[in-house]
Amino acid sequence: MNELISIITPTYNCGKFIAETIESVIDQTYVNWEMIIVDDCSTDNTKEIVESYALRDNRVKYHLLHKNAGAALARTKAMDIASGSYIAFLDSDDIWPKDKLHRQLSFMKQNNYLFTCTAYEQINEQGVALNKVIKTKYKTDYNGVLLSCPVGNSTVMYDVRKLGKFIVPDIRKRNDDALWLQILKKEKYIYGMTDVLMKYRIRNNSISSNKIDLVKYHWYLYRKIEKLSIVRSAAHICYWGIIKTLRIK
Repeated sequence: MNELISIITPTYNCGKFIAETIESVIDQTYVNWEMIIVDDCSTDNTKEIVESYALRDNRVKYHLLHKNAGAALARTKAMDIASGSYIAFLDSDDIWPKDKLHRQLSFMKQNNYLFTCTAYEQINEQGVALNKVIKTKYKTDYNGVLLSCPVGNSTVMYDVRKLGKFIVPDIRKRNDDALWLQILKKEKYIYGMTDVLMKYRIRNNSISSNKIDLVKYHWYLYRKIEKLSIVRSAAHICYWGIIKTLRIK
């Protein structure tokens, strides 16, 4: 088990957290990886932090976009640069346990799975556990992701040799969901590990923190990108709203 894993990390003004994210990759027990960090023109000290790691470890690779273009284009650029047999995704404020890559790659190989995710736990901005674990499902198909998307972005890994590379749909929010839907048009299921293999940081100013604002992005995803009917799109948004309300309660 020595395949190169390309880790895709778009970033923007994440200097407060990105060092901890990079450290969690460097500490991995699986060592054959490359971490491709694409900076969407940060205005803080993100560039200096990432470049300091890149100088110390040539597996960390920094790429700066020419202009601010959004996470979707940054993620697509990183995937385009990637040269690994597998692609894994890690947002620039999330954290992996040290055996994440080894355990997930073993899970994929043992079961001949091409597209997988894992359970994860939530932490606050200071990295303190919120005692909430987001479970995943054994397997989820296209319709399952449309309805509730039980997939944490920083838990996903897929076999790029078998499934190829993708262009992330250019939508400001929910572009990760849109990417999973693209992949599920080629691979029937995303398989979930019950292992908790990621810490997801809840940030007060997160782009995904405003649930009401997310409705219009779901509508755009369903209607403009996935070309669903008005009735089906409205039904999916209602279902999504109910699921989110129940989770909050």
